[in-house]
Amino acid sequence: MQETSGKTLLIGDIGGTNARFALANPDGVAFSEPRTLQCEEFSTSVAAMTHYLDEVAAPAPDAVCLAAAGPVIDGSIKVTNNHWNLSAAEIRDDLGVERVRLLNDFEAVAWSIPYIDSHYLEAVGQVSQQDLPDGDFKVAIVGPGTGLGTGGLMRCDGRYIPVVGEGGHIGFAPKSKVQIEVLEVLRERFERVCVERLLSGSGIENIYRALHVLRGDNRAALSAADIFRAAETGSDPIAADATQLFFEILGQVAGDIALVLGAQDGVYLAGGIVKRYPKMLHISGFRNAFESKGHHRSMMERIPTKLITYGEPGLLGAAHSALDLVSLS
Repeated sequence: MQETSGKTLLIGDIGGTNARFALANPDGVAFSEPRTLQCEEFSTSVAAMTHYLDEVAAPAPDAVCLAAAGPVIDGSIKVTNNHWNLSAAEIRDDLGVERVRLLNDFEAVAWSIPYIDSHYLEAVGQVSQQDLPDGDFKVAIVGPGTGLGTGGLMRCDGRYIPVVGEGGHIGFAPKSKVQIEVLEVLRERFERVCVERLLSGSGIENIYRALHVLRGDNRAALSAADIFRAAETGSDPIAADATQLFFEILGQVAGDIALVLGAQDGVYLAGGIVKRYPKMLHISGFRNAFESKGHHRSMMERIPTKLITYGEPGLLGAAHSALDLVSLS
């Protein structure tokens, strides 16, 4: 059991399949007693949290901070690809805890940024990878995985302020002939083509299928993992082209998000795809596409881009958000 200055701070990072819980700490390591539970084994998040607290022999929590995939609307999150519906009000009532904070999963990643050791950050591109400034700053986070997550973090007058949005659903703006052609193929299948239609697990499948269509083959279908594997081994030229196009578009979108947020202190790359295929990211056209913003190129060239390799940024961010929640009381 772990207590925090006499308080128990329960944190969680909840996805479509797994729920990771831990207890936040005030000093040293940000959290302890991590456990991973299968969401399908519990009818509700409260049932899972109660099981976790019993397993680690922790008392009733004084505060709860949960991150999950999906937007926070009216104090609730309908977790993507999960039967749970997180409700701050229900968690307060069922667990008898007054302080509850729900976070979008990329809001939690945003909270983690100042606390990730440089050992877990890989520079993407040749730009100087300076540390975050001691004073005010503003950064962006972009992460392709099951979907495309986006977010940001700013520090203003000593306080961290996460910036939350659904940037994965902005419209796709092609910048080359082949991208225009891919967009036209996708528009035959989707009423609206947002960037998540290309920058996600299903997105790389869409790109691969579209390239086959453009080359006269309508039968091609591979899973995302198989496409990346074929590109790595060199066994499928279209898979190689698809992955190169994927990372190029990721660079374009990351640059757009940086412009929108004014994130001149850095853009951080999260999500399962970039973490799983870092070598492909580094040798791709990501950085050139990121910088290619017309007369703003010189500004973009100064913005560092960093790959997060830390294993649990969601839990790390939830831990620091929980400590912030308690400090406000």
